Amino acid sequence: MSDHNTLLTTPLNALHIELGARMVPFAGYSMPVQYPAGLMAEHAQTRNAAGLFDVSHMGQLRLVGPDAAAAFESLMPVDVIGLGVNKQRYGLLLTEEGTIIDDLMFVNRGDHLFVVVNGACKAGDIAHIQARIGQRCEVIPMPERALLALQGPQAVTALQRLVPGVEQLVFMTGGAFDWNGSELYITRSGYTGEDGFEISVHESQADALARALLAQPEVKPIGLGARNSLRLEAGLCLYGNDIDTTTTPVEAALNWAMQKVRRTGGERAGGFPGAAKVLAQLDGSQPASRKRVGLIAKDRVPVREHVELQNTEGQRIGEVTSGLIGPTINQPIAIGYVDAAHAALGTQVNAIVRGKAVAMEVAAMPFVPNRYYRG
Repeated sequence: MSDHNTLLTTPLNALHIELGARMVPFAGYSMPVQYPAGLMAEHAQTRNAAGLFDVSHMGQLRLVGPDAAAAFESLMPVDVIGLGVNKQRYGLLLTEEGTIIDDLMFVNRGDHLFVVVNGACKAGDIAHIQARIGQRCEVIPMPERALLALQGPQAVTALQRLVPGVEQLVFMTGGAFDWNGSELYITRSGYTGEDGFEISVHESQADALARALLAQPEVKPIGLGARNSLRLEAGLCLYGNDIDTTTTPVEAALNWAMQKVRRTGGERAGGFPGAAKVLAQLDGSQPASRKRVGLIAKDRVPVREHVELQNTEGQRIGEVTSGLIGPTINQPIAIGYVDAAHAALGTQVNAIVRGKAVAMEVAAMPFVPNRYYRG
């Protein structure tokens, strides 16, 4: 869908154009990649103050019914049943082979589950969920809802002026709020490594809310370019780059996302697609042969996705899946997969950039410490 005439637009399209954004095709939508200030300024704005992102291309849906939590849990290696009201959790839809269809966020809203899936995958995700659990609960897409992300250390200062009470939320919790007679559902979360909020708003109010937020002195608009550099510095996966239907959660180093209750010996162990493979990798009975790792280059040479990784003897050991010069860390950073023997922190590897070896070291993620607000 690269023809601009066939691209979808979000409710903020007119605002993006008014602000001078450079628009690009992304996930079937026309989206702002950057504004006139440029990627570096937008990245710094989010790290130091507050940035407003249009993420309305993401898919929002509700799962409704008394069996919704148990049904949704049958699709993922995640504790859904035990999630408290207004608590949010990261989830992974899996294939029968135990590989990742998509990563997502979900909230227990009491009378339903509120789910947010990636924009590029939303049609397939919703069809997948409907086909597998549509007999057990109502699967209700919400295309009428826009989604804004306000991220950065001053996000709470700006948002609480418009929506008093949001400052009481802590990381990975949410709540219903009112703004100008419109119901918002706000979670204290995001994908930058900074404190911040994701705001679900009816499409009819999205433009007005975005303008009200941009009128706050701490806030400026941020495009997809800085969204990518921020999440990479935070060591967070991008679906389609760092995780996909060739990667398992354990290979992707997402063990933390799978609670003990769903693991071998847990009260509700298994019972999800690909459980035999995923649980065997988790408990070590069949260890994963490769791992997702962070990488930092010794020289200022950008190392991009699909670059081959070799050991110091020149043998192929893996591939870079995301990479750039991190604006905050001011060093080339990357995420990639290496065979398990080369996954330990401090391991020296080479990235082959235009035929030349660039020395890199396996490093801990996040590359920039996260600053989530936990109370």
